[in-house]
Amino acid sequence: MYSVNVPVPGRVRQLADQLYPSLVGFETVREDHSCLLKRLGEAPHVSQLQRRAHRALEGAPAVEAQITGIDYFEDPPLGSAPVVYLAVESPGLESIHGQLLAEFDCVEGLEGDDYVPHVTLARGGNLETAQQLADRDIEPVTWTVTELEFWDGAYKLPVSRVSLPA
Repeated sequence: MYSVNVPVPGRVRQLADQLYPSLVGFETVREDHSCLLKRLGEAPHVSQLQRRAHRALEGAPAVEAQITGIDYFEDPPLGSAPVVYLAVESPGLESIHGQLLAEFDCVEGLEGDDYVPHVTLARGGNLETAQQLADRDIEPVTWTVTELEFWDGAYKLPVSRVSLPA
């Protein structure tokens, strides 16, 4: 599965690292952090998906994003629950998500009106622990998103990047 992801700055990774001791009881703790923007699906050649995404992203500007807190999905549509994440507030990213929806099919329950920008920290743990994490106050982290990554889910690697003009 290919996707378009938002790389996060070092300050977000540092925040995730600081929270790591509170996440060790979860089944899976993410070590690489990004914000999924849109699933693109499969294609025999990633270049086909990239061309379509480039067309959809044409003219998309750099946007502001902010980590505003810790939250969780109690009953996610896929995978083990709960999912603990850093909440991302960004009308600009939501707008770009909408642009990509005009070119790529919506994954029901995960995208479109159900899209919640976030950076996953951990999944498959105790609900009470997730609730306690969500009650913690954190310092907001604000950054400008100036590029997006095309992500190869099979290899868990970015295959290319696209710049968003300032």
